[in-house]
Amino acid sequence: MKKMVYLAISGGLLMQPAMADDVFFEASGKVSTEATIYVHEGQFANQDYRTNFSLAIEPEFYWDWNGQQDSLTFKPFFRKDQRDNARTHADIRELNWVHLNDDWELRTGISSVFWGVTEFQNLVDVINQKDAVEGLNKEHKLGQPMINLSLVKDWGIVDVYVLPGFREQTSAGTNGRLRAGAVVDASATTYEASNNSKHTDLAVRWAHSFDVYDMGVHWYKGTNRTPLLTAVTSNGQTILSAHYQAIEQIGLDLQATVDSWLWKGELIHQTNPIEDFWASQLGTEYTFYGIQDSATDLGVLFEYGKDQRGTRANAFMQNDFGVGARLDLNNTQSTSLFAGVIYDLDFHTTSASIAGSQRLGEDRKLSFEAQVFASENSSDPAAIFAKDDYIKLTLDSYF
Repeated sequence: MKKMVYLAISGGLLMQPAMADDVFFEASGKVSTEATIYVHEGQFANQDYRTNFSLAIEPEFYWDWNGQQDSLTFKPFFRKDQRDNARTHADIRELNWVHLNDDWELRTGISSVFWGVTEFQNLVDVINQKDAVEGLNKEHKLGQPMINLSLVKDWGIVDVYVLPGFREQTSAGTNGRLRAGAVVDASATTYEASNNSKHTDLAVRWAHSFDVYDMGVHWYKGTNRTPLLTAVTSNGQTILSAHYQAIEQIGLDLQATVDSWLWKGELIHQTNPIEDFWASQLGTEYTFYGIQDSATDLGVLFEYGKDQRGTRANAFMQNDFGVGARLDLNNTQSTSLFAGVIYDLDFHTTSASIAGSQRLGEDRKLSFEAQVFASENSSDPAAIFAKDDYIKLTLDSYF
């Protein structure tokens, strides 16, 4: 008897006879049209514009076979930007084979991993490199080559990662916004590791849920994803040289759900060639469910980030307090809104952001975000963004 190959494309179902095991295939993805309006012209050279447009495409191809025990996902990405050639870039977000067994899972290829529980900063999220030209949001990541073995036990899930090859953080070019006065020159990049970007990093994480707690503990040894930037002179011009340290890091992320409260915390200790330090991100969130007998939920959150290095830290929140609110209408359009303010207790500067999204029909979503950098202290590293307040509209069309 002939077996069937099932091909599902854009929600349809196509069947044809085949002599192989059952195979399922699905193609989907999205096209994103983005428009950004800057409140001011930039403070650095080649930033004398206030609008920018770009187009991105992110298809996804998925196969599974062997009774869904084996699957393959391919997710490329490409963006074309109007102004910044460095933001016009391509990447493979995912290209991995996954094999499932009763109590273990093996993932091989290029993938993306997220660790963390807090809102404004995720100290424990160390696996993937940031795709910084995509924006300041933490979800923008470059695909990371990896072999990931996940063991599922009654006492928790253990993930072991072998990460061959390192990827440099993307950065804005000479015509880009959200950058320093000098641009990062990839040819001036240096590494602590003797084999530079070919170093193989290692990581292990244990995660478990019990009672009201969700906990994760990790160990990482390899190249730091966040570079140290130094201004140097090359051919008579000032550029930024990125140096990637070799580090060893242990960390804890913990979340407790108590009635309408979420208590969150992330803690790391990192050892690098310059110093050892601790850093933490602690917070709480309270949700008001069904406001005035409606389906609307409102969450209010508070977080504090502390880095032992103080003002020398290259972290986003080294001694900062954040306040935010999340509104979910829980309607058919999936309307949501988040607003937050961060105050730096060292530099006495403030930044504020607001972001929201809503579905338009069955296959479109409109998103917006706005960011204000109220930094008048030139000692604050965020002062480079002082003229980069912006409003961004994105229309995602799914297929």
